[in-house]
Amino acid sequence: MSYITLLYLFLYRMMKISIIIADGSDIVRSGLQHILRQSKSIEIKAVASDNSELQKFVTEHKPNIVLVDYTSKGFDANSISIIKKNSSETKIIGITHSPTILEVNSALKKGVISHIKKDCPTQEIIESVLETANNIHFFCGEVLEVLKENNKDKGNLNCSPISLSDREMEIVKLISEGYTNSQIAVVLHISNHTVNTHRKNIMRKLGVGNTAGIVIFAVKTNLVSPDKFEFSPTDK
Repeated sequence: MSYITLLYLFLYRMMKISIIIADGSDIVRSGLQHILRQSKSIEIKAVASDNSELQKFVTEHKPNIVLVDYTSKGFDANSISIIKKNSSETKIIGITHSPTILEVNSALKKGVISHIKKDCPTQEIIESVLETANNIHFFCGEVLEVLKENNKDKGNLNCSPISLSDREMEIVKLISEGYTNSQIAVVLHISNHTVNTHRKNIMRKLGVGNTAGIVIFAVKTNLVSPDKFEFSPTDK
């Protein structure tokens, strides 16, 4: 095999998103493998059935992504800590059945940056991996509703994905800490117009109509502590 061919194969593999699937169910693990293999950009490095295997595989492969059901048999809240301890650069996607607000909050606090459900459409599961690998925070719409915890009409829940870029998450945090648009523009070295555009996009994605809604999201996702934020109702 020529040097050029070897170089091409090396670069090709480097471009792929390496992933470990972690779930206590044989059927779910097989199903997720089938789904993710539909994307040529994703390479499944290993499949873990419990915390012991998860630690072994994460340490060995240092994957870009771990897709984990931290509520399934063989796993627990410590699963997330195991991943971060053994591969700090690995990004974690939570994938569960019907998570409670306490479970989601705990997972986000420990290091999960994206969260979906097992009954999300196939393409959405693939997108969650692709987006998260590109530093996008990806949330299933139903998980976002759990975080908001203020939607009483359960019939309106849907699984439409919500994705926020690192810049948008940065602006959410600053808004929640009481920064005005002008102050955010100075801190991030961008124009007021750009900040305002980001704010509108954030509100549209989150389905909220004011700054308070952004703050609630920031608190629920542990971007800010509940006792360390303030906001001005006049700064919209």
